[in-house]
Amino acid sequence: MTSRSADELLQALYREHGDALTRYVRHLKRSGSGVAAGDGVEGVEDVVQETMVRAWQRPNVLERAPDSARAWLFTVARNLVVDQARSARNRRETGTDQPVERAEADRTDAVLDRIVVADALASLTPDHRRVVVDAYWLGHTVSEIARRHDVPEGTVKSRLHYGLRAIRLALQERGVTR
Repeated sequence: MTSRSADELLQALYREHGDALTRYVRHLKRSGSGVAAGDGVEGVEDVVQETMVRAWQRPNVLERAPDSARAWLFTVARNLVVDQARSARNRRETGTDQPVERAEADRTDAVLDRIVVADALASLTPDHRRVVVDAYWLGHTVSEIARRHDVPEGTVKSRLHYGLRAIRLALQERGVTR
């Protein structure tokens, strides 16, 4: 293929898909669509231009059927937007004149603790789990638990004892306690 025919094919490709490609890239950059949230609409033309340059560098794309070429263009454009969002340039912090509203404590440890405790509770039998949850999370007394579950108070005490023992063992197996 001569360079003149490649240029003509590229122009035809842009005429046919350029507007739709620009709208698509603008949508990706504006809404984020899971790829570049908050990126804004800066650089839409740059992405479209780079997409067309890549098409020009691959003459086989220029000769594809229109639907196939369009799919290729949209895929390349999306990848470019994703690459921009992931680039170090986009990760830089930007200064602000406004003070930070309020720093919040990191809740990661609390979340992890809840997950480990929930996992340990799940390892109990249903009877032991109900009694432990009633006593320690809901704050019920032994007599209240006995009435709720229609079992003797001694059974509640026994289930609490063995339930707590099983939780302690489960937490030890998970490396939480000694």
